[in-house]
Amino acid sequence: MEIYLLRHGIAEDHADGGDAQRALTDEGRKKLRRVLERAEKAGVSPSLILSSPYKRALQTAQLAAEALHYDKRIEQTKALLPEASPEALWEEIRAHRQEAALLAASHEPLMSAAVAWLLGSAAMQVDMKKGALARIDVEHFGPKPQGVLRWLLIPRLAAGD
Repeated sequence: MEIYLLRHGIAEDHADGGDAQRALTDEGRKKLRRVLERAEKAGVSPSLILSSPYKRALQTAQLAAEALHYDKRIEQTKALLPEASPEALWEEIRAHRQEAALLAASHEPLMSAAVAWLLGSAAMQVDMKKGALARIDVEHFGPKPQGVLRWLLIPRLAAGD
């Protein structure tokens, strides 16, 4: 399975309704679109998109769906909340092991921790910038993942031609 971990784009500092209601900024959308355009050119084609229920992550997932020609429902899951554990995300991924390519839109600190954990090294330091997209391939779905990092794209790199 191809696993794509997508950190939400730049969001508002504050919002009525608290942290869960913070929306993407125009700059956040712009940078995220550049990353997603590169991903589309690289052939990223998710068969399932999962999202945190927080507004900025859901908006990120919706932009990904549009850019990557995904026309199914985006599934929201608490396994992608900022305070969720990489283990909980792995269980969510394992529940969808029949998918060819899964994209998950979420937050820090989960995204950096999940990249490290999916690669089998919870102590690894990973810097998932806002709008960053990582591809990790997994062939086996045992209790602990043994993923292979294929690439990590950050918005600054996506801006170059």
